[in-house]
Amino acid sequence: QVQLVESGGGLVQAGGSLSLSCTVSGRTFSVYTMGWFRQAPGKRREFVAGIGRSGGSGYYADSVKGRSTISRDNAKNTVYLQMNSLKPEDTAVYYCAAMLSGTMTSQYEYDFWGRGTQVTVSS
Repeated sequence: QVQLVESGGGLVQAGGSLSLSCTVSGRTFSVYTMGWFRQAPGKRREFVAGIGRSGGSGYYADSVKGRSTISRDNAKNTVYLQMNSLKPEDTAVYYCAAMLSGTMTSQYEYDFWGRGTQVTVSS
């Protein structure tokens, strides 16, 4: 059984920062492509950022590009999302997801999901 657990969400003022973490257990972490998605009330789930099995440069949605950084530490079985200059429109539940094979930006390609962590950005 593969388990993903997110942490690091919270309430932040606009312009502030948060660092989200997701720890994976149950299988060798390095075999997964990892992604972050978010879902705001009344909206569909959307891709935020993704990173390949070996790390390196990530891939970002236009809405967060330039102010977010995804990274992974395979020794710790953990993927991170650093978010800066947060905006009220960043408010959402953020989900961590793991994929064995597929298209990084598509939520339908991911095999395992965490329960999510709430990020709230106030004005």
